[in-house]
Amino acid sequence: MLLYAVRRVVVSIPILLVSSFIVFWLGTLSGDPLTPLRLRNPPPPQSVLDAEAARLHLDQPLLARYFSWLGGVVQGDFGPSVVSTQVIGNELGARFWVTMRLILVAMAVALVLAVLVGVWTAVRQYSKSDYAATFVGFLFLAMPSFWLAILLKQAGIDFNTIVGAQVISTIGAESIPSKHGLERVLDIAGHLVLPTIALALVSYAAWSRFTRASMLETLNSDYVRLARAKGLSRRTVMFKHALRTALIPLTTVTALDMATILGGAVVTERVFQWRGLGDFLLVSIQQFDTYAVASWLLVSATIVIAFNLIADLLYGVLDPRIRYA
Repeated sequence: MLLYAVRRVVVSIPILLVSSFIVFWLGTLSGDPLTPLRLRNPPPPQSVLDAEAARLHLDQPLLARYFSWLGGVVQGDFGPSVVSTQVIGNELGARFWVTMRLILVAMAVALVLAVLVGVWTAVRQYSKSDYAATFVGFLFLAMPSFWLAILLKQAGIDFNTIVGAQVISTIGAESIPSKHGLERVLDIAGHLVLPTIALALVSYAAWSRFTRASMLETLNSDYVRLARAKGLSRRTVMFKHALRTALIPLTTVTALDMATILGGAVVTERVFQWRGLGDFLLVSIQQFDTYAVASWLLVSATIVIAFNLIADLLYGVLDPRIRYA
């Protein structure tokens, strides 16, 4: 399995390189990073523009700029930012964990709900609870993530107004100034509640339907009928034989949805005013910061590839029949 994992990582490197070059190229076409300088009144002298262009390597051909940036990434240097005081690598590092804690908690909540509801509705197919769960699932699927996040934020604001105290945190990833120790952990958890709900519910809605369909197919398979005929308990048949196999499609869908979850995190962070990777991307796009956008994509693509690799390795755990040579 170790050789398989290494091979997958090696195969992923060309994908990362191609995707980073495409975004780097599109970033150069999206706008001129010197536009804010050119629009100043009075305009700066040409020597200032030339110096800034040299700092951002705008005086070099596209391929030279790209390979120079790529060589710097290997050494931990993600290139010069349009904002001269900003170090892209430090910004990505500081914002990475802010976004990842939102994504990981939201995925955990969505997966737990999806498995519980999916198994429950599969076992009770065409019952009232099945129809109710189906209705709720389609309802959340129809809700745009930004609209759901705005509704939750407004609900939190209204609740705080009614009780006359800041009970539900609606802005930021943590309080300012930052707290320490256990107080900080509780403060961060409080700020996670609404963004996690907004990000998790949309994913849960789709994943619960996949779990239900996969569980129904597994329960009607021959080996599950054989397990029942051998006199195994319902609990053993359900969790040891049926559920493990039914989780394989959910694992695939979860890994493939990682890019969608990252996109949802960008929107969610914007609504709740988090200073995470999503805010970093939007600000970088507004400033035509090519190196920052390309660096964000490189980090995001690495996350997606890592989750897909984890999903592939989990197949062998969920189904012993799957082996990697």
